Amino acid sequence: MSMELIREIQAYAYVVLIVGLCVGLYAYFFHLLKSEKTGRRDYEKYGDLALNDSIDDNLLEPKTPSENDNKELKK
Repeated sequence: MSMELIREIQAYAYVVLIVGLCVGLYAYFFHLLKSEKTGRRDYEKYGDLALNDSIDDNLLEPKTPSENDNKELKK
């Protein structure tokens, strides 16, 4: 393989990587928008977390017991 071919492969790989990362970023952005619109998450609360970080503040999301926690308690 010549250096020219290696550089050309690097350039194509770079373009594919950048396009893939952009698609992934936009997919994540739309996922966040959709989950906030449907009401699953309220990201405004997470934005206020830096301002309200006292130990006495309320939890953002109360922890619900999962199936794994219940199995450990039954033992």
